[in-house]
Amino acid sequence: MKVLVSALEPSSNLHLKEVLKHCKDVELIGIFDKTIQEGVPLHDISEMAIMGIVDALKKLRWFFKVADEMVTLAKEADKVLLMDSSGFNLPLAKKLKEKYPDKEIVYYILPQIWASRPKRAKKLEQYCDRLLGILPFEVDYYPGGKAQYIGHPLLDEIENEAEVHEKETIAFMPGSRSSEIKKLLPIFKEVRQTLKEKKALLIIPSSFSQEKIDALYGDVSEFEISQNTHEALRRSEFAFICSGTATLEAALIGTPFTLSYIAKKVDFFIGTKILNITQVGLANILLSKANNTTLHNELLQEEVSVDNLLKEYYNTDRKQFAQKAKELRAYLGHGSSANVARIIMES
Repeated sequence: MKVLVSALEPSSNLHLKEVLKHCKDVELIGIFDKTIQEGVPLHDISEMAIMGIVDALKKLRWFFKVADEMVTLAKEADKVLLMDSSGFNLPLAKKLKEKYPDKEIVYYILPQIWASRPKRAKKLEQYCDRLLGILPFEVDYYPGGKAQYIGHPLLDEIENEAEVHEKETIAFMPGSRSSEIKKLLPIFKEVRQTLKEKKALLIIPSSFSQEKIDALYGDVSEFEISQNTHEALRRSEFAFICSGTATLEAALIGTPFTLSYIAKKVDFFIGTKILNITQVGLANILLSKANNTTLHNELLQEEVSVDNLLKEYYNTDRKQFAQKAKELRAYLGHGSSANVARIIMES
């Protein structure tokens, strides 16, 4: 079976690897990490990376060209698997459905329409045949009945909650975007200075080259560097985390943490006043949907200070965190990879 894949993000490709463990005789074509399977993808994910609006605008015509190449390549495919990246994949789904109305299109890792732009639900149901959600509540936003919850991929990659191995180790995750790192890292460095008797792990995205690390992070000699998020969180008794999926990873691993995020003032205004966003951390969003409680504190904007971060470290209730983390894991239920593989393999 040939499957046309559009997986632009590093995280999507990690989840794709898990899916392939449950597949037999599946050949990938399209856009994916070239290390996943023998053969050459149409484009490796490194070509698809963009940084900011200006970069996106510069590459806009090229992205249109890539989408047309994918439509042509789809002629060879038995099925289509689109993963995340709705800015590229939703217009691609439209092109594919118009060209091949009878070819099944599966969308795995749905866009966060529950947070913004809910009208995308109608387009997703119009252009895709199967919508595979990884958050239990998000399928309720699709009235057409095509969406189903198939589990969360992190429960395949994080099988069991880990015991804390190093009681004197703290993890720092200042994010993956340059703007996040530049705002948070100086504050994290001060926190590290105050907690100098502890071992400090600085978690850096695995995709970062040494040249980029040197340019972006400056002097990090007081940290042990790790580019393996799960391993570093398992080692740590506590973590200071920027935001994003990392909050859910820490929760499922069982590492207490606090979220720190400093957004651009205009983005924060839009998010809180126009979009009415009240929670930033994915773990908190999920638990509030599950039982109307939260897992961790969120320090935002001016609240992100050395003093406040230290208070979080000393005052976080570890036992309560452990209980809430178990409730979160129970809400998610099970992994998704085997279910996705089954859907792909169905004739």
